[in-house]
Amino acid sequence: MKIQQRMAFHFTYQLIFYALLILAITLVACVMFFQNMTNNELRRNFPVGALQPIAQEAYSKDGTIRISPEWDKLIKEKGMWLQVVNAEGEVIYAFNTSPHYALPTSYSIAQLLDIQETRTLGTYAIHTQLNFAFNEPLLYMLGYHSPELDQLVAWFDAYGQHGIVRSEAVPLLDQRLRETGSYLQVIDPGSHIVQGIGDGAYVQKAYRLLDILAIQQSPSNYDTNIVTHRDQSSGMTWILYTPNAEGGPLKHPALDTATRGLVWFAGLILLLAVPVSIWHGYRYGQPLILFAGWFERMGRGQYDQVLTDKDKRKVFRRNGTMRTRYRLYKEVIESFYQMTHQLAQTEKERERLEKSQAEWMSGISHDLRTPLSTIQGYGYMLESLPEQWSQEEMRIMGSTIREKGDYMLELISDFSMIHQLKQGDSIMELREMDLVELVRCSVLKYVNDVTIPQYQFLYVGEELPLLVKADEIWLQRLMDNLLSNAVKHNPPGVSITVSVGRMNDKAYIRVIDNGKGMDEETLHHLFNRYYRGTNTEESTNGSGLGMSIAKTIVESHDGEIQVQSKVWQGTKIEIWLPC
Repeated sequence: MKIQQRMAFHFTYQLIFYALLILAITLVACVMFFQNMTNNELRRNFPVGALQPIAQEAYSKDGTIRISPEWDKLIKEKGMWLQVVNAEGEVIYAFNTSPHYALPTSYSIAQLLDIQETRTLGTYAIHTQLNFAFNEPLLYMLGYHSPELDQLVAWFDAYGQHGIVRSEAVPLLDQRLRETGSYLQVIDPGSHIVQGIGDGAYVQKAYRLLDILAIQQSPSNYDTNIVTHRDQSSGMTWILYTPNAEGGPLKHPALDTATRGLVWFAGLILLLAVPVSIWHGYRYGQPLILFAGWFERMGRGQYDQVLTDKDKRKVFRRNGTMRTRYRLYKEVIESFYQMTHQLAQTEKERERLEKSQAEWMSGISHDLRTPLSTIQGYGYMLESLPEQWSQEEMRIMGSTIREKGDYMLELISDFSMIHQLKQGDSIMELREMDLVELVRCSVLKYVNDVTIPQYQFLYVGEELPLLVKADEIWLQRLMDNLLSNAVKHNPPGVSITVSVGRMNDKAYIRVIDNGKGMDEETLHHLFNRYYRGTNTEESTNGSGLGMSIAKTIVESHDGEIQVQSKVWQGTKIEIWLPC
């Protein structure tokens, strides 16, 4: 789990880091691109559209409106002036308004309405922008001298009559317009062209209303500049088209520039991605090659050569610390070491088990051979001269043959039981049962056994039922093994106490006797299959599999068994089962 979390965190934060890095580069590039594009557009089309960013970037300091120095520099460079008028019509900010401009310091409603309608103030062309950034309406006015407008007004005064050019003045005005490549249109209030004088190149494309508005909004995108003058009395509008040196055919510079910028940016990201990918491949591929070598050596059983000397120099520094590129796989490398150690231990354990199995089979053969030899000997004796034996001797021989047969049957039964217990849950039928009743009945069976009157049994249990999920048949066999062992391996007169109860969320069974106990060697091997201690004279007192079977039964019920014993101080066996 730790390595999973660590690798997930590692790759996640790297992905997030690269994503944020690319996002930051993209945002910076976009901001710079659009800022540069906006600045270029503003410079080319200035003053059209300039008042809105000026108003948005204005700020208040000590109750006074302040404009960015960059805008002040650009306004002065273009020979313009700026005024900010408050709700009462008073000028609260002015820039580049020297006395010779003769500008008012306050305006009336009539003056402001006239400026909004005619976009002129005396001889100045005016652009206005209303802004509400400072909790009150402020009017930003940007004014400048327009030679084309001055020329148009002068021609209107010199050649105009009833809102149109006098017929006798048309040839002279036409000559002057053609000298500058200009064109004049006179339009009536119904948007019909009344007169067209000058260079005819503008005739086909300059009379549409939207064309006029577009040229006024973005003059740098056209080869034409427009100024207008409207005669209030006649309603006629004079439109003067003059060549724009900075303009060209209608185009989409933002789209073109954006496309080129995106292509360059995509190329840059690709160039950055190639070395990053190579670095990632080398960093995360090198450890995998190392792991492949480990698997190959482990497949050959070379558990002591997990890392060769060359591999150790790759993974570890001289001071023993792990190198950075392998630190991500620290737990994996440690797990490999632990796995090879466990495999080596498993190999040793396998050899030990094979040896133990051989010894176990040898012991079983010996224990089967011993009673069989006795049975076989008595059989020969009875077969050869049965008339020579008395009734008592025949009874003894029959009793001995029966005892040896019972022992062999018990041994075979225990072998069968061990084989069944190896199957695990497949033979267990867990049902809810009363543990108190089962233990009480088990003890009562031994109390009523007339063949063992010398042993004293004492039962200590709860009155209320103690419910557990268990297989009643196997638990009964468990109790029989424990109580029969207490009888078999202790002399007469021993007291055996059996108690059952509950502690926390577990049920317990305790079997305590005050008999002869066990030495350390016997206690250590108590649960080993086919171990009955070192006393070979007790070969018929049990198969030696009873405690091994008892432990397997307890573990099959998700319980545990503990034994405490000392020589001549008795034995205590505790069994814990989940309630």
